[in-house]
Amino acid sequence: MKSTFSIQSALIAGFLATAAMTAFTFMAPLMGFEMNIPKMLAGTMGAPIIVGWMAHFMVGEILAIGYASAFLKMTNKAADFKSGALFGLLPWLAAQVMVMPMMSMMGGGSYTSGLFSGSMMMAVASLVGHLIFGAVLGTIYKPKS
Repeated sequence: MKSTFSIQSALIAGFLATAAMTAFTFMAPLMGFEMNIPKMLAGTMGAPIIVGWMAHFMVGEILAIGYASAFLKMTNKAADFKSGALFGLLPWLAAQVMVMPMMSMMGGGSYTSGLFSGSMMMAVASLVGHLIFGAVLGTIYKPKS
């Protein structure tokens, strides 16, 4: 029996996966740095923090829809912990080589100063966050049967 995309399951999984990733970022100060994604987004947009929170969860939902509707189909994988974690590598890499350098340039820095979050520690912490996001996403998402 072929399974099909479920928008409802993708949205629920995306919300919960984003919440899990965000919970991980709250531990960053214990490691000696800040990883406040909504604050960073709001600051880059020159908007109130609530806009940063909305943008953060919106990105999580868009990624979840991409995972459920395209990634699983293209890779011919089932939705599970492993395929979700594998998927998490894609937005992490995009963030490290496109998003963070772009945000650096918007703040007056250079492309290279934003590359891989500007530090190995931040890049690895971001990797862990994205792996958590993907693993939770893959575990929770259930396609229609």
